[in-house]
Amino acid sequence: MEIRPIRTEADYRAALTEVERLWNAEPGSPEGDRVEVLATLVEAYEAQHDPIPAPDPIAAIEFMMEQKGLTRRDLEPAIGSRGRVSEILNRKRPLTLPMVRALSTLLHIPAEVLVQPYETQSAA
Repeated sequence: MEIRPIRTEADYRAALTEVERLWNAEPGSPEGDRVEVLATLVEAYEAQHDPIPAPDPIAAIEFMMEQKGLTRRDLEPAIGSRGRVSEILNRKRPLTLPMVRALSTLLHIPAEVLVQPYETQSAA
C-alpha cells in the first residue's frame, strides 16, 4: 500500500487494515515509520469526519468526581456552600468563571471543557 492522503471511506478502511497489519512493527524500522505515518493520517481523517464533541461540563465534573472518589462536599472549596454545589450539579445555576478555574485545578478538567454551554433549569 502506497502512503497517500485518506480521502474516502475506502482509503480509510485500507489504511486501518495496514495499520493493524503493522501494529507490532519495531519503532524506527521502515515498518514502524510506516505505521506511525499511517496512524497520523487515520487520526486526521477521523478528526475531520467523526469529531468527538466536548463533554457536557456537569457530566465531566460528575465523571471526575467518580474517578477520584470525591463527594459533593469535596467540591465546596471550588464552588461554595453545599447548597451552591447542589444548584450547580442539578443544573439550576451555571458555573461562574472563578468556579471554572477552581474546578479545573481541583479535578484536572481542561477549562475549555467547563466553559462549554450547557442547559440549566430555571428555578420555579
